[in-house]
Amino acid sequence: MKPTVIMTQTLAYQHEQVNVCHMPLLSTVACSFDPKVLEIEYDWLIFSSQNAVAYFMKYFGQVRVKHIAAIGKKTQEYCEEQGIAVDFVPDDFSQEGFLAQFEADAHAAILLPSSAQARPKLATELGQRGYKVTKVDLYDIEANEAVVDQVYAMLVNQQADAITFASSSAVRALYDRHPNIDFDGLYVIGVPTQKTLSRYGYQGIVAESQTLDAMIDKILEKGF
Repeated sequence: MKPTVIMTQTLAYQHEQVNVCHMPLLSTVACSFDPKVLEIEYDWLIFSSQNAVAYFMKYFGQVRVKHIAAIGKKTQEYCEEQGIAVDFVPDDFSQEGFLAQFEADAHAAILLPSSAQARPKLATELGQRGYKVTKVDLYDIEANEAVVDQVYAMLVNQQADAITFASSSAVRALYDRHPNIDFDGLYVIGVPTQKTLSRYGYQGIVAESQTLDAMIDKILEKGF
């Protein structure tokens, strides 16, 4: 029998070897920002997620940029679906992986549109390298409380074999509202997400790479 897996990320996902129950714990809302940042000519535009691409598309034609970078294969593919050619994708789909491989000319101007709750590491370290970084908060994230309660009920009633978290925000959405859940089939993308989970007193299994497919591979290793 296929395992039932609660997938909590915003974007839908399917896998033929598991029964996916798509329960997005988060919803996104657009933020306002100073449009003057679009008047600058940038050497690099860095997309860290598909959501960032989706929210930035209506501004893309207004900005002058020489090169595009994407963090993650899915982000790259989504860019290309929108007609945006990507010049650089790191091998490791994380901020740390990006920083380990990314190089640009000295004092390069970099535009970084992302979530208001994105980890500051990428923008901070690029700035420390002498690049001129413009961070734009394109959208914010809110807990989808009705879905959070549904997921909680599924977990306590043992209606799922596993739950996945692709971000620290998703972890916080569930455990801020329901801190005590007797369920240990927890799977995460990335060490930062694991660290957030551990602060609530839980341990999750970390995927080998920063992809949803890698999380499913970890779940299937249990021999369902």
